[in-house]
Amino acid sequence: MNYYISDLHIGHANAIKQDGRPFADSEQMSSEIVSRWNSAVSADDSIYILGDFAWKNTMGLEILQQLKGRKFFILGNHDKLTNEMRAYFEWVKDIAVIDDCNTPVVLCHYPIAHWKGQYRGAVHLYGHIHNTKDYTAFKRYREICMELEIPFECYNVGCMMPYMDYTPRTLEEIRNSAKAYL
Repeated sequence: MNYYISDLHIGHANAIKQDGRPFADSEQMSSEIVSRWNSAVSADDSIYILGDFAWKNTMGLEILQQLKGRKFFILGNHDKLTNEMRAYFEWVKDIAVIDDCNTPVVLCHYPIAHWKGQYRGAVHLYGHIHNTKDYTAFKRYREICMELEIPFECYNVGCMMPYMDYTPRTLEEIRNSAKAYL
């Protein structure tokens, strides 16, 4: 099974305030993320992390050691992975296209306005823009594309999104629950 998540910001106390995350501090946030992750993901599952994993590498390494699953990493703007951290990932890339049950999935930390395979059923998963004016702008762009009958199936998989709830999700779960927020 494939799972996806972005923008965990392990060790980043300001992310709690900026996103209105329901945690007292970064330690509580990390503990809850580990718990939710390991309740959803098994050792044999593949999990794609779409950037901004850890604000502090020492904390990030400590958390990586606790997380189940085969991990794949898309670099975000805050990621400065050490070689020790890289050892926990099957691969580390800037962008990737994978197959998820015969659906092409374009993975990038940043939202892409037009992606490979967009007109042939490819889904784009991204993070980076949280619940900001940038997210609002990208949602408006999506609406314009939909009005013009341009295929535009993409989802923000930032952990703080209501449909992600700090838990890695499958593509099916994301598709089914994110639509209420688009």
